[in-house]
Amino acid sequence: MKAGPIIAMIVLVFLGMWLVLQPALARSATDLTISVGAIEIMLDRTQTDNGQLQYKIIAPELLRSSKVYNPTELDAFISLQVEKWNDRPAYERHLLGFFNITTWGTFWWVLIGLVGQAAFFGRMFVQWIVSERSQVSTVPEIFWWFSFIGGICLFVYFVWRVDIVGVMGQSTGIVIYARNLRLLHKEKNKQPAPQGTQPTTS
Repeated sequence: MKAGPIIAMIVLVFLGMWLVLQPALARSATDLTISVGAIEIMLDRTQTDNGQLQYKIIAPELLRSSKVYNPTELDAFISLQVEKWNDRPAYERHLLGFFNITTWGTFWWVLIGLVGQAAFFGRMFVQWIVSERSQVSTVPEIFWWFSFIGGICLFVYFVWRVDIVGVMGQSTGIVIYARNLRLLHKEKNKQPAPQGTQPTTS
């Protein structure tokens, strides 16, 4: 076995862990989290010299600003966010909660995850159909393409979700899928050219 794929796998695992670690550390440093519907408002709490508490919003990005709130201002701000959430149509509140997102702007991340999951289903479905037709368990090349595309999409999705288990699972798989595609490509190049044609060189 060549060292290249193993090195690539290790690099991808550590890259994924590093990408997940950054937002995870930011969340762990949060002093206070307030849930408003599907929205989690993360606050940094400080204390002035005279002992008064002050709050600064650090997430979500949509609400983040340089403004510092005293307790009374924070209560008013949270009340306003609750009113805005309740003013949304019931179906929208249910759907945002169902997809576990705060705004429709982040639905693109969910869509990437859905595409990845669809590719993973597609690979098994195609492999099953091909095997049934030949009556022999067969792994076609498209299986590895679906696996590779699905692995990348799910890797990106799990990084966004800050899911270390999903990231580690996909980071190793991506290298395996890419390696199988590479081996298939090399095998095709080794096959003799049809009679009457000249082999191509690169």
